Amino acid sequence: MKAAAIIKQIEAKYLKSDVPRIYIGDTIKVGVKIVEGGKERIQPYEGIVIARRHSGINATITVRKVFQGIGVERVFLLHSPKVAYINVLRRGKVRRAKLFYLRDRIGKATRIKQRFDRPIESTKKK
Repeated sequence: MKAAAIIKQIEAKYLKSDVPRIYIGDTIKVGVKIVEGGKERIQPYEGIVIARRHSGINATITVRKVFQGIGVERVFLLHSPKVAYINVLRRGKVRRAKLFYLRDRIGKATRIKQRFDRPIESTKKK
């Protein structure tokens, strides 16, 4: 057995099966587990997916939101135990693989058209 096959076999048990299809330009809400003191809570983080990187267990997404007039970007490991859920709120219609140009824009210039031909998915447990 080759080394790559062995690594994939070991990683397979850590992959989440309920990760929704996430595309660049989508508006998503990610529930992040945060430990404060002895308590654990889930904090939602909502923004636009501006980049996807890697595959398998190393798959990451970069989510950007504007908070109090300042752009905040956060990178999430899709298969991390810290990510409680991912909800797709809107599908975005974009023509690029990376939306780094949004960093230079403010206000209404950052709007992305909505796409209606892809279904909206969720992993949130109700």
